Amino acid sequence: MKLSTKGRYGLRAMIDLADYSEEMPQSIANIAARQSISDSYLEQLMAKLKKAGLIKSIRGAQGGYVLAKNSSEISVGDILRALEGDLTPVKCSELDGNSGCSGSDCCVTKNVWKRINDSIQEAVDGIHLSELVEDNRKIRMSADKELSNCEI
Repeated sequence: MKLSTKGRYGLRAMIDLADYSEEMPQSIANIAARQSISDSYLEQLMAKLKKAGLIKSIRGAQGGYVLAKNSSEISVGDILRALEGDLTPVKCSELDGNSGCSGSDCCVTKNVWKRINDSIQEAVDGIHLSELVEDNRKIRMSADKELSNCEI
């Protein structure tokens, strides 16, 4: 499975939003600048995330975007599915719950695809945005310490 820039950039944007929107709503311009993503591309990603119910927009001078629910309730799988669509690695009617495959009874590979699919779903659904925000904060704190120890 290979993720597009939608999934990669969108996940980065969601981590950023979860990290910074606790204090106040975040504008697309702020998130885009911190994450080095173009404003117009980020706007497209935010529209998909909003449609999926993961974020909401706040209007007005102090407006911007915030999470629609707690970061511990949003999984990486939720984010990637909103941006990438279906995460199944191959198109197999058995994985979709359809019995439209004429070779299904004698197909050995369907078990391979099912195990791979189950592993992917378990992995992305088992990681929550709150964990990534915490990791991000630790990395920032560590980087800040290293910079403060440098001679200027």
